Amino acid sequence: MGIESIQEQLLDLSHQVGLESRNLAILGEGNTSADCGDGTFLVKASGSSLGTLTPAGLSRVYLDKVLGYLENDSMDDVAVKDALTDCLVDPTHSRPSTETFFHALCLTVGGAHWIAHTHPVSCNAILCSRQLSAPFLNHLFPDGIVVCGRNVAVVPYVDPGFQLSKEFGRVLHSFQDTYGTNPKLILMENHGICALGQTAAEALNIQLMADKWARIILGTAAFGGPNFLPDSTVDRIESRPDEHYRREMLASKK
Repeated sequence: MGIESIQEQLLDLSHQVGLESRNLAILGEGNTSADCGDGTFLVKASGSSLGTLTPAGLSRVYLDKVLGYLENDSMDDVAVKDALTDCLVDPTHSRPSTETFFHALCLTVGGAHWIAHTHPVSCNAILCSRQLSAPFLNHLFPDGIVVCGRNVAVVPYVDPGFQLSKEFGRVLHSFQDTYGTNPKLILMENHGICALGQTAAEALNIQLMADKWARIILGTAAFGGPNFLPDSTVDRIESRPDEHYRREMLASKK
């Protein structure tokens, strides 16, 4: 896939998750990225808006350079700013988002090709509550399993930027050690969610399904609370060949 096609799809994904009516991200919230397949990736520039993103609002960065900076134990704000500028393929591009670091991890350690990070009102109503991510740790309906995966990853609140990205690395490795696979949905407590897709369509699907999942959790509060599916049922949905096929078909559709 050529860089022009990747850029076009990334802009479309950004506009889709940035639609005001969806309440996934407003103003400068959230960010998106895509692997260019040549050792670089495109990521939303700092301060730009997903809903109105233009080519000028994307930054292309060197993957290895970003990962190299993550080998540091810590970096202050000035060092992070300088590092992000240093990682630019084209120095005339705007400085990339401070969350570029965790995008690089999701695109490598996490095995994804397309990333969408947002702050949905529905999800944050739960992730910012006293229950944090707990209501998402059990499934309620089949499509949540098919689209968002059998298990979700959880990142506790960490100061956004470099330290958050370090925590992402720890969580991704722990998830792989526990489940032998990569997560599709990462819940960021007191912050938002991150969708890891193999295609732009899959990243959008995960975002939309996570929003629906959160709305259903919130809705059950009026009727006695959630009725979670038993693990045996969840495992059955996850292992069914027809559901694997449906997952692939959904991820391939724009």
